[in-house]
Amino acid sequence: MNGKIKYTDEPIGKVKVIPDFLPSPKELALKDETVKVTIALSKTSIDFFKKEAKKYNTQYQKMIRRLLDEYTAHQ
Repeated sequence: MNGKIKYTDEPIGKVKVIPDFLPSPKELALKDETVKVTIALSKTSIDFFKKEAKKYNTQYQKMIRRLLDEYTAHQ
């Protein structure tokens, strides 16, 4: 996004609230069958998962995998 965002004080119409369905980092530390893929992720995301994985003594890749599994199950 190169353009400047212009905020207004107008009504936004009908809003649909979606409950938070994503698991907590603690819930992402589970084992599962895997398939290797290559993906480029942002440094910010990787730093977050590495920090959280350290808290729960697990691998950050497993947490990312579990997050994706939860998302696809919800869809």
